[in-house]
This record gives sequence, structure tokens and C-alpha cells, in this order.
Amino acid sequence: MEDIKNELYEELIIAGFGGQGIMLAGKLLAQTAMRCGKEVTYMPSYGAEVRGGTANCMLVIADNVIACPVVGQPNSLIIMNKASLTKFTPLLNKNGLLILNSSLIDIEPEVDSSVEIIRLPADELAVELGSIKAANMVALGAYLQAKGFFEIESAIEALPDILAKRYHKTLPLNSNALRKGAAFVSQETCKQI
Repeated sequence: MEDIKNELYEELIIAGFGGQGIMLAGKLLAQTAMRCGKEVTYMPSYGAEVRGGTANCMLVIADNVIACPVVGQPNSLIIMNKASLTKFTPLLNKNGLLILNSSLIDIEPEVDSSVEIIRLPADELAVELGSIKAANMVALGAYLQAKGFFEIESAIEALPDILAKRYHKTLPLNSNALRKGAAFVSQETCKQI
């Protein structure tokens, strides 16, 4: 009988404001997980207005059938702005992962001491690559590296599936952003050792 504790079951919320590419990051993670043979649910939620309003998506990724797509107590959070930090950190499980965009969040999160916090300057790293719009992919790359569920290259291979053809010119930028986020986490991990 297979050890149930080794089975993948990840609940994640990605949150920020409209225009930060929150839904695109969620779709890419969902597509990557599906391509890797996992069960996935993806639930987007938009604020009253799209650009500038609140935006978040909930994902559940698992080895087995998912009973409920609603994420009540996420294992992980990717938080791109202060308002989302305030709203979602109280839900985060103990021993969870919090990736916060330190470019826009300068307050200390109120979370359990068991939570791993990665302060990621996502906006600055994206600007280094040539476009602040890539901050979402920087954050997703950091998450993928921190969790280790899927290879960065798997996400890069899934990019054409979720980007409309007219945006395929951004594939190199988005690929580099995923790699840059992953590299940031790798460097931070090396500093802590």
C-alpha cells in the first residue's frame, strides 16, 4: 500500500491586483501540473473592476481526485500586494510557504513562526528583464523552485498553451522571468546554509 503522506496535495492562492497577471500565473501553474499528470482545480476571482481591482485565484494540485476546488487553508501563498497580504495570510497553514512581492510589500507579515517566508523583489527582477509585467512569472518561478513539485522547464514548455498566439512574442521574456525567480530562491537558499 502506498504511503499517503508522500502523495502530493497542494492548496495555493495567488493574489494581487488586476493587471499583475495573477490569472495568467495560475493558468500556467495549472497547465504545467496537468501536463505532468496531476489532478488540478483552478478557480479565478476578480474584484469589481478588472485592472486595479483585487484579483486572486485558488489552485489545488494533487496526485488523486480533488473533492473540492475551494481553498480554505492554503499550504502556500503567492502575494503580490499589501491588500492581498492582509486578506490571505490569516488563512495560511502552519509550516506553509509565503512568497511575497517585497517590491510592493514593506510590512512584516503576521504568520505563524513555522511559515517559510520568501521576500521576493518581483517587480525589480522583472524590470531587470525589461518589463514589469513579467513580475508574475518571476513569482511563479520562485514558487516552483521553493516547492520543487515541477521543473521550471516544464512550466516554460507549457507557456505556449496558455498564451494567445499574438502574445507568443513574449515567450522569451516569460521564460527568462520564470528562470530568474527560480534563481533568486536558489541563491537565497545558498545564503542560508
